[in-house]
Amino acid sequence: MKKSQSLSSESSLPPLDDDVDSVCSDELMGSQSRRWLADLLTGNTSTESGDVFPAGRDGLFVDYHFPVGELEMQSGIKWKRPKELCPVPQFIVNGASRLDIRQGKLNDCWLLSAIASLAVHQPLLQKVVPLNQSFEDGYNGSFIFRFWQYGQWEEVRIDDLLPTQGSDLIYLSSPERHEFWSSLLEKAYAKLKGGYRALDMGFPHEAMVDMTGGVAEVLNIASLPRNLPDLLRYMLDKGALINVANSQGPLEKMNELGIMFRHAYSLTAVEKVKTTYGTEDLVRILNPWGNTEWLGPWSDMKGSEWSMVSMEEQRRLGQVHQEDGEFWMSISDFRQHFEVMEVCHLTDVLSEPGSNRLPWSCIMHHGTWLPSITAGGSPHSGLFWQNPQFHFVLEVDSDPASAQQTCSFILALMQKHQRRKGIHLAIGLHIFPADPHRTRLSREDLRARHPVLYTHQYSSRREVVLRGSLPPGHYIIIPSTAEPNQQGAFLLRVLTERGNAAISSDSCSDVDMEPSFPHQAALPSPKSIREMYKKHCNKKGFCKPHHLYDLLTEAMQGGVLAGSEKNLALEHCKSLVVLMDSQGIAQLNWSEFQTLWDKIKRWTDIFLEFDKNRSKHLEYPEVAPALKAAGIQVDDLVMQLVGLRYTEPDMTVSYPGFLYLVMKMESMIHKFQAYDMMGMGTVTINFRQWLHMTMYN
Repeated sequence: MKKSQSLSSESSLPPLDDDVDSVCSDELMGSQSRRWLADLLTGNTSTESGDVFPAGRDGLFVDYHFPVGELEMQSGIKWKRPKELCPVPQFIVNGASRLDIRQGKLNDCWLLSAIASLAVHQPLLQKVVPLNQSFEDGYNGSFIFRFWQYGQWEEVRIDDLLPTQGSDLIYLSSPERHEFWSSLLEKAYAKLKGGYRALDMGFPHEAMVDMTGGVAEVLNIASLPRNLPDLLRYMLDKGALINVANSQGPLEKMNELGIMFRHAYSLTAVEKVKTTYGTEDLVRILNPWGNTEWLGPWSDMKGSEWSMVSMEEQRRLGQVHQEDGEFWMSISDFRQHFEVMEVCHLTDVLSEPGSNRLPWSCIMHHGTWLPSITAGGSPHSGLFWQNPQFHFVLEVDSDPASAQQTCSFILALMQKHQRRKGIHLAIGLHIFPADPHRTRLSREDLRARHPVLYTHQYSSRREVVLRGSLPPGHYIIIPSTAEPNQQGAFLLRVLTERGNAAISSDSCSDVDMEPSFPHQAALPSPKSIREMYKKHCNKKGFCKPHHLYDLLTEAMQGGVLAGSEKNLALEHCKSLVVLMDSQGIAQLNWSEFQTLWDKIKRWTDIFLEFDKNRSKHLEYPEVAPALKAAGIQVDDLVMQLVGLRYTEPDMTVSYPGFLYLVMKMESMIHKFQAYDMMGMGTVTINFRQWLHMTMYN
């Protein structure tokens, strides 16, 4: 089995390219990809196909959208279903556990360690891995998994064809040869990220975020307090998932006591163990390889210390004297042999009746940095006051017996859809004191005030995290980029302890919602759009193209874009639905509609910015810069085709036409990238894939 490396600190190796649902810049689009986009833009590709989840010759589902890489196409590699590998395959055998994971030929131990941590928490695992799936009743060759992406859970459907060599899986497998939940989960995550190759190297904490919706931070173990066991217990009691690594040695090499350098391990427990001489604090570590364990004190095979622990105590700990990848070690040895700890703090996803885990409460804010509007850059830019501002209130624990005088919280700022565009924005957070009756700080306010807490440097990580404690009161959070006038979308999450409360500005009836964006004068409020969705969708809660047409017609009538609904066509709505449809059923659920609506709000901001004469149309010369603001930069050929295909008779682009154009281009670029695994600007697809791709969009 090929050994693997992991990314356990920002300084070790570059992070995984993980944003697969976004557009790319012109620099990433080669001439072949631009020609491919041009062909699609000029074709009449709006016909709906009923063959959305096509079946193979055996009648079982075949996922023609799964991006197959070069390795899986090599001689000797065959794609087989579990029923071809064993007579009676099972989805899960005797419950899914952290020991159902054995690494294959991919360098994805970072992912495997996250899956192992996930398996410790069954409610979380069931969120990602729906258990009502099997190879028996209702089996059709497909399986569904769920992943958290930018504030919402998304379903990923795959077929169960797995790459094999001989009769063996070449990637993740279970020690139980007839168990396949972990192998299929790896394939589903690979589809989300762009193929198996996209899993080759990455950060464990990013995988944990995608599988939990939690907030991850990276800590230096040497700088942690002396009462480390208490800290670890506190984190684990709140449901945190923890991975650890040592990145100080040569890649894929082992130190003298069995610890691999730059390899991700899962920390799954901390216990105070009774011995004949007293008690000892131990941590339990899992190597996702399933072998290669710690060889020092308290090791499974050579640890003489276990002779001083009663068999009853060993049974309580679940101690097994075999090389299965799981081992115990003392706190002092843990500090000495591990350098970095990645912690994924869970939000109230685990809040179940009777649960003894107390995860953080969470409030989410979606926002956008728009050049010349809301992209003010750092405090040194002179435009810092232009950035989005978020008002929040911290309150002391309501328990009268509590002596708490400060409120603990975690802020997490995630940049959205950036990496596939080749853009790595440097982002940061600042917190300022605020007045109770003011929810926005002016330029003069910011000149006179100093932040009470801030990230000490801007980071290009997908997400930056700021943990702290402040006295009860009112505060303003300002997320920003290092440079002004940089385009980007973000998700800001505010996590607070139980008993404390963070109150977003839009929940206060006597203040205007912050931040202020142009679309707020053009589109209904979040509450109103929810009511419109309920009004126009069908009885099952789905939105079909004609439902979307009625909804958008009503949504455009009440704001500054009133009258634009006259340019809305049912054909626009058919395309918007199928381009957003993740299940191939020509209808959207509420979660998918929310994603579409977030896009519409962002594109509305851009449309209003570039509609200089307020005609509710973009003049042809305004279209290219508007597309660039949306993250799409194309050449003259494509712009000529846009003029031929997407303009009105007077060579303008209406507001509905602009939404349709940007959605079409973003989706087509994303589809190209999904097949361009090596980033070479060329793709190879078969005839059926081409028809499926062009007919259903």
